[in-house]
Amino acid sequence: MLERIHLEILTAIKTQGTLTKAADSLHLSQSALSHSIKKLEGQLGTSIWKKDGRNLRLTPAGERIQTLANRILPQFSRTELLLKQIAKGEMGALRIGMECHPCYQWLLRVIQPYLEQWPDIDMDVKQKFQFGALGALLSYEIDVLITPDPLFKPKIDYIPVFDYEHKLVVAASHQLAQQDFVLPEQLSEEVLFTYPVEPQRLDIFSQFLTPAKCSVKKHKIIETTEIMLQMVAAGRGICALPGWLVDEYSKSMAIKSIRFGKKGISKQIFVGIRKDEQDIEYLNDFITQAKNTK
Repeated sequence: MLERIHLEILTAIKTQGTLTKAADSLHLSQSALSHSIKKLEGQLGTSIWKKDGRNLRLTPAGERIQTLANRILPQFSRTELLLKQIAKGEMGALRIGMECHPCYQWLLRVIQPYLEQWPDIDMDVKQKFQFGALGALLSYEIDVLITPDPLFKPKIDYIPVFDYEHKLVVAASHQLAQQDFVLPEQLSEEVLFTYPVEPQRLDIFSQFLTPAKCSVKKHKIIETTEIMLQMVAAGRGICALPGWLVDEYSKSMAIKSIRFGKKGISKQIFVGIRKDEQDIEYLNDFITQAKNTK
């Protein structure tokens, strides 16, 4: 029935569009591809693809198989890579997905001593994720997920590694700068800068403004921490960031951090890993290093 080659063929067809290009990408002959799929169609009793002019189009059955391929093939590739590295005496690779924009500076402090301890580990940090890295972890595109907002799933373990307080950031000359804490209604005339993340997943909204039925005058998106803080220091608006990060930037910028309400907003950074990889030594050492880095 279904074999790995079938998954690879349909993925190639989906990507390349034609039988010729798909065969070239897999380094196989067109007849080999056609024969393999015809045999599968005979076993399943349904067609897998149809001709659409010069191109091939997957049928509903073909689309279902290709969806399976999207999940399974990365796991094959990941396992084969690990086996090759074991055979060579290498330890493996660590691909880190980031769902936390400001956590990058903290992660740099984790990585430096970790790489010294594990010189044979290849490492890659993927910052393309906003709140979509869980799917990448489940599909073996990454090995570690860094997030302050875990979405708990049966196959994933989240380990808290760093406690911090989320704070409001204003210019040192701002009228709120001398206060110990800020109330939701005091931000009604402010321009708020945030990362490109849905408002409902931003703590300043979900844990502070929205429960109080308050909002800001204007909400603007800025992708980089440095530019955001430059805008705040210039008095163009306010933002919300981890207190430890604001403390670092306040040494060289005219900014001030303020507590959200009397109790503040307490947060944690979590490291997410797949449960079936809990015993991998270099993953566990990464978590240990993360816990020891403040």
